[in-house]
Amino acid sequence: MLSDQPAWYVIHSKPKCEHLAAAMMLGLPEVQTYCPRIRFQRNTRRGKVWFLEALFPSYFFARFVPAQSLRAVRHSQNVIRIVDFGDQMVSVSDRVIQLIREEMDGQDIKEVQVDMKVGDTVELTEGPMRGLKGIVNSIHSGQDRVKILLEFLGRESLVEVNASKLLTEQTARQTLAGS
Repeated sequence: MLSDQPAWYVIHSKPKCEHLAAAMMLGLPEVQTYCPRIRFQRNTRRGKVWFLEALFPSYFFARFVPAQSLRAVRHSQNVIRIVDFGDQMVSVSDRVIQLIREEMDGQDIKEVQVDMKVGDTVELTEGPMRGLKGIVNSIHSGQDRVKILLEFLGRESLVEVNASKLLTEQTARQTLAGS
């Protein structure tokens, strides 16, 4: 028997379609959605690029009364399924949703800074040493200049480069988890 009480459920969506599925579902009567996303800048081989991703890739939350809206939610555009355990839908407590909203500072999209720190492995993205990897030795004048230890032609050398020319292996998710 389906519950006649509203509750939050985890919705599995098609990849990279979480926000689209959540937006489409908002058009359904008596259905709320929550799709937290992170926005971050990453150095790539073509320079700094902004990325926008779901906090939980391929998943978002929907609050609805299963007895009234289950069929509409299940068959909503870009939805794969409602997450269940042993064919039993399991709700997410309001407290968990509240904690996620607090971690997101009350925003649907939170900007995350991916900072470089001493000891990080980085890759040069520009210049004659492009593609070489090194280890951050020190950071100078904010985040503008970085000294990295490079192994080049059989010896280690300290090289000072502009931080914008480095690709870090740290991800925005690791940064968010560490906050």
